[in-house]
Amino acid sequence: MSKDKEKQGPSDKGGNPKGGSKKSTIGDSSNCKDIEVLGKSDTASKKNRSGFTANVDGDGSYAPPEPCISFVSSLNDELALLILARIPRSDYQKLCLLNRRYRSLMRSGELYPIRKSIGIKEPSVLILASGEPHWWSYYPRSGARHNLPTLPSDPCFSSFDKESICAGTHLLVSGKEIGGSVIWRYELVLNQWFKGPLMISPRCLFASANCGSVAYVAGGIGSGPSAPGQKPEILNSAEKYDHEKKCWNPLPWMTCRRKLCSGCYMDNKFYVIGGQNEKGENLTCGEFYDLGRNTWVRITDMIKGAPSWSSRSPPLIAVANDNLYSLEASSNQLRVYLKKSNSWKDLGRAPVRADHSRGWGVAFKSLGDELLVIGTTSDTYTCRGMTICTCKPDLESDSLEWIVLVSNGDQWSSFIFNCSVMMA
Repeated sequence: MSKDKEKQGPSDKGGNPKGGSKKSTIGDSSNCKDIEVLGKSDTASKKNRSGFTANVDGDGSYAPPEPCISFVSSLNDELALLILARIPRSDYQKLCLLNRRYRSLMRSGELYPIRKSIGIKEPSVLILASGEPHWWSYYPRSGARHNLPTLPSDPCFSSFDKESICAGTHLLVSGKEIGGSVIWRYELVLNQWFKGPLMISPRCLFASANCGSVAYVAGGIGSGPSAPGQKPEILNSAEKYDHEKKCWNPLPWMTCRRKLCSGCYMDNKFYVIGGQNEKGENLTCGEFYDLGRNTWVRITDMIKGAPSWSSRSPPLIAVANDNLYSLEASSNQLRVYLKKSNSWKDLGRAPVRADHSRGWGVAFKSLGDELLVIGTTSDTYTCRGMTICTCKPDLESDSLEWIVLVSNGDQWSSFIFNCSVMMA
């Protein structure tokens, strides 16, 4: 594992315009008023906590960088930060363009603990689609789309299967390079990719889920070194990722070995559902990791009656308001899990074609209290025309009302390789 090397951006040399103050309205949050950004007088010299801006004297000559007054006019920094924390994350790139101090603030990550303390979370959907060279983030609330920096892996990495999971402000992408198994980590605050840390037991086609700054993985096919002629091991091991320490910690072993399984976090438990065992037999049982008891509990026939998994994707599942939903890849039917009876209730058809490629290439994710589905509504195999929809499920209703955010976006590939949701 290579050591992280953080890069600093180039220093700004441009000066602020002359004159008094100017106003810049950023974002459309109803909780945030217009932000007034101070201009600098020709010879002003003020003190601040951090960051500086360049200045041009009245005769046009360059003067040394001088500090600003405040992030927001007439407010101290503590109150200003509370206001800035309410700005949608999709507008943070615009804040970086105001001056060096705003850019330094965005890169410090100082706003994220404030957002967490006042209960603000905004989802962004991180996507790698077919035919696209880089990851990109989509913000469902604003419709904004931002490209992530190019992932600096070797050519082998893009050709192998990859798995992704978010933990806090980190996106973890696991796969293989020429030298073996690897994990690339994207850090939102720094807007950079770093290598590592590698899992304790490298794997692929595993179950995963996240809760806040913690990510869980379990099962899958071992991708570590193996003896010549030996088949890869089907794993029953599990581990969790610590966002703060940037390391993996082991969890107790599951009750059985699984590959092609799916995971979710519900009722403060990490669930692993379906998949196949080491003999290739389909598993209809589920199990959950009880954090308090530090043990796994099996749920018999949790997905009894589900169609065969031959050539199909892992189960498409997502959680909204601590209720589990499944998108059936053979029929496009959406179902909700009834915990008390260990059974499923049909809620009608989803607005995208999960049956198009037997569940592959479709994203079905949770946005907290909403469900998100990404795919195509077309019968063709052009891989263009992405459709993105959300809904707020109601257990008392027999159907769901979907809201179309993107309809047949011809410029976006509709076949999704990897998709993860970051809440920050």
